[in-house]
Amino acid sequence: MAEPARAGGGDEDPPEPPLAERCRNDAAFWLLGLCNNTPYVVMLSAAHDILRPPEMPPAPQNGSRYDCSPISTGAVLLADILPTLLIKLAAPFCIHLLPYNLRVVAVTAAAWGSFALVAAAAGVAVSLGGVVLASASSGLGEVTFLALSSLYPSSALSCWSSGTGAAGLGGALAYLGLTQAGLSPPRALLPLLLLPPLTLLSYFCLLRPPQAPPPAQEPLLGPGPDVGLGAAQKWKVVKRIFKHMAPLGFVYFAEYFINQGLLELLYFPESSLTHSEQYRWYQLLYQGAVFASRSSLRCCRFRPIWVLALLQGLTAGVLLGAVAAPFLPGLSAAFALVLLEGLLGGTAYGNAFLNVRAESPRAEREFAAAAGSVSDSAGIALAAAAALGAHRAFCPAP
Repeated sequence: MAEPARAGGGDEDPPEPPLAERCRNDAAFWLLGLCNNTPYVVMLSAAHDILRPPEMPPAPQNGSRYDCSPISTGAVLLADILPTLLIKLAAPFCIHLLPYNLRVVAVTAAAWGSFALVAAAAGVAVSLGGVVLASASSGLGEVTFLALSSLYPSSALSCWSSGTGAAGLGGALAYLGLTQAGLSPPRALLPLLLLPPLTLLSYFCLLRPPQAPPPAQEPLLGPGPDVGLGAAQKWKVVKRIFKHMAPLGFVYFAEYFINQGLLELLYFPESSLTHSEQYRWYQLLYQGAVFASRSSLRCCRFRPIWVLALLQGLTAGVLLGAVAAPFLPGLSAAFALVLLEGLLGGTAYGNAFLNVRAESPRAEREFAAAAGSVSDSAGIALAAAAALGAHRAFCPAP
């Protein structure tokens, strides 16, 4: 796709393209969201298997009722989020040096390499290297495609959000299905090597360049989300969107503390499912709820993100209590809480970015979208650190 020109000032949406072109663009953003988030999701779904691969001897008995892995799945979360966070912190201020086309190629190459490394199953260290590549791919992709969506009508952002939700559901379902079908956890990633090239097809072949700005506006030429904004303007944008992004960061802190700090410890030995199977089902149900809520933006708008943050914090508190002093009646109750967690997280993500878009002048939307993407990753990084602490607290050393 040709490099898009930048829209000028004004608060209105970019002009609507013809219906056929809009459908192509919406489909492209949905596929880009799907392809971008799938490596990240699959690595988290495989976290328990990455840290305890089939060829590894059983962990020594440590007297814990949690059936603890030697290493917390929070370690996988750290490897899966720190590169993303570093990219998101730097990208809004320097990513304009890289054209969109080159960024998309880099995103695709990193995603393909991530699957290849983990599928090679050459040890935990190599697998974690693949997780790092998946993180770099997803982080650069999110900054790139969120910024790019600001050059299109708002339906592009809704489709991106839905596609990222589909990545969660599809990635978790694919991993669960392939492992349940008999493939070993590393080999279950091999079919997913076909997915990254779909990013290239979606961007270069399906997506059309954005409509040119109205003649009265002066287009800002350049490939990045900070062109035309000075340091003072950028800081003003950051302060304005903070009221939406701070609660989103807390939602993601609570959400991923649950996912990578508590769910591996929320084990029901009386169930017919093994510990690894229970963990995979937690991930699948969570991602299904995220997909449903991220796909509901066109019909369900929710502006007070702080309410969602409060509810997500309460959910985390209930599950932490259930780990510390088991009171849940069974696995089905845990499944219900995981579904609630996913619904809250998906609703918060899409609505926070729609709020930012609605309150940002058109000339600032690219930067606002890229800068806002830091909040969820910052919350996830803090959750990873908390997850490591929870593992140490609940799992005695062997």
